[in-house]
Amino acid sequence: MATDFSPEILDQLLAGGSLKPEDLAGEDGLFRRLKKALLERALGAELTHHLGYEKGDPAGRGSGNSRNGTSSKALLTDDGEIEIEIEVPRDRAGTFEPVIVAKGQTRFDGFDEKIISLYGRGMTVREIQGHLAELYGTEVSPDLISKVTDAILDEVREWQSRPLEAIYPVVFFDALRVKIRDEGMVKNKAVYVVLGITASGEKDVLGLWIEQTEGAKFWLKVMNDLRNRGVADILIAVVDGLKGFPEAINSVFPKAMVQTCIVHLIRNSLSFVSWKDRKAILPSIKAIYHAENADAALLRLEDFEAEWGKRYPAIGAAWRRAWEHVIPFFAFAPEIRKMIYTTNAVEALNRSLRKIIKTRGSFPNDEAAMKLLYLAIRNAGIHWRRPVAWTAAMGQFAIQFGERFAGSAD
Repeated sequence: MATDFSPEILDQLLAGGSLKPEDLAGEDGLFRRLKKALLERALGAELTHHLGYEKGDPAGRGSGNSRNGTSSKALLTDDGEIEIEIEVPRDRAGTFEPVIVAKGQTRFDGFDEKIISLYGRGMTVREIQGHLAELYGTEVSPDLISKVTDAILDEVREWQSRPLEAIYPVVFFDALRVKIRDEGMVKNKAVYVVLGITASGEKDVLGLWIEQTEGAKFWLKVMNDLRNRGVADILIAVVDGLKGFPEAINSVFPKAMVQTCIVHLIRNSLSFVSWKDRKAILPSIKAIYHAENADAALLRLEDFEAEWGKRYPAIGAAWRRAWEHVIPFFAFAPEIRKMIYTTNAVEALNRSLRKIIKTRGSFPNDEAAMKLLYLAIRNAGIHWRRPVAWTAAMGQFAIQFGERFAGSAD
C-alpha cells in the first residue's frame, strides 16, 4: 500500500499557517482527528461492501438491508492518542461485522501487545497502570491489564504442549527459585527450565515446570511430558545433581547418559569453605574435572582429600556420592567436555529470567509465574548460535552413540 501523500492533500491538512506542537499531537490535534476520520471512513467503506451499494445509491432500495445511523465507541489505541471517540456505522438487519474495529473491540491493534510487552519485562499490573497513565494521561484499570495478560495463558498452554524433536543429543535441566503464594502461604518453589540442543546444534527451551511436590514423582512427570510430546531419546542429560533426578530420567529414557553439572558441584563444594580458603582450594577442585580421563580424575580427588579432607571432609564425600554422574563427560575431547559438563547455556537463560522476576515479591499463583516466565523467554527471542564446537561434537557423538545419533541427524 502506498504511503505517499500528494502536496495538495498535505497543504489542505496543514492549512492555516504555522502550527504549534499541540495543533498536531494535542488532545484535539490533527493526528487524533485524522485517525478518527480514517477509521470512520474505513468502517463506512466496509459497510458499503457489506450492503453492496454506495450510500444514497437508488440500487439499494428494496435490497432488504440499509444503513441505520451510527453508534459511538471509545477506542484505546497504541500510540499517544490513547483514547478516541469514533462513530461506527450500523445496518438495519444487524448483520454487519466490521473488521478494522470488530464488535466488542475497545482497543486498537497494538495496544494489547504494548501491555503484554511491559508485563513480560517484569512490570507489575500496578506499575503498568502507572506507566500508561504517565505516558498517555489515561487511566487503564488493573482488571483490563490482568485480562489482557491472562489471555496469554492459552498461548502458554499451546507452547507447553507443542510437539518436540524425536532425539536431542544434549538436554540441560536446571531450576530457578520463585516465590509463589499457595494455600495462603508464600512458598519458595522451583521452576525447572529444560533446554535442548538439536542434532543441528540449535537451542530450544522445551518447557517450564513448576514443582508441585518434592522428589522423584515430580521429575518423572517432567520426563513423561517430554516423551508424550514426541521425545524418544536423549543422548546426554545434564542435571544439577538433585537426588532422584538421574533415576527419573533413566526410567523414561533408559539409554540416556546422565551428567552432573560440574559448576553446581563446585558451588556446593565452596559453600563448605571459608572465604579465606576459597582461592587456595579452587585449583585443587579444578584439577579433578580438568584431568585427562576418569582414572586420573579419581587420583586428583584422592590428592584433594589428602590435602583438604581433614578440614573439609564434606567436599570429598559430595564428589564421591555423585561420582557415577561426574565422570561420563571424560569420554569426550576437552572442547566437548566444556559444552556438556556444565549447564552454562541454561544458566545464561536463567540469568535473564531472574532479572525479570527479581522485582516481584511473590506471585499470586503458579499460572502468574508461568505466564511471566514464558513472556520473558518469548521476548528474549531464544535463537542462540550453535556452540562453537558443535561440528566436532557431531563427529564424536556419531562415534560414541552410533545409530542413536545418526537417527537424529537424518
